[in-house]
Amino acid sequence: MISIDYQSKLPLYEQIAQRFQTLILRGVLPADSQMPSVRSLAMELSINPNTIQKAYSLLEQQGYIYPVKGRGNFVADSTALAREKKTSLLKEVRHLLAYGRELGIQKDEYINVIEQLYAKEGL
Repeated sequence: MISIDYQSKLPLYEQIAQRFQTLILRGVLPADSQMPSVRSLAMELSINPNTIQKAYSLLEQQGYIYPVKGRGNFVADSTALAREKKTSLLKEVRHLLAYGRELGIQKDEYINVIEQLYAKEGL
């Protein structure tokens, strides 16, 4: 479920948080499902429990999970988060397209790149 790249310059807790964000936004971890315990995930990944706790704190601050006293952490309803992320991403795409247009990139060039990316990623 969670993999860590020890060669990455990204801190372990951020890698863990990003992976959970992806799983939550894709619906792999549905709303109100229980997250793995800090201790069990730390053992599974062979890392310090404080690292997992830091990742969970980050996820909580960002609204991806919520704690239940004495029961652990649970996945929050991510519908609004997913909508917000999608809106933000499409805004970035619009800016990139406008910038590309200024550089002379044609519509068909963009379409080719998008088709290649979707084919490559199996999307």
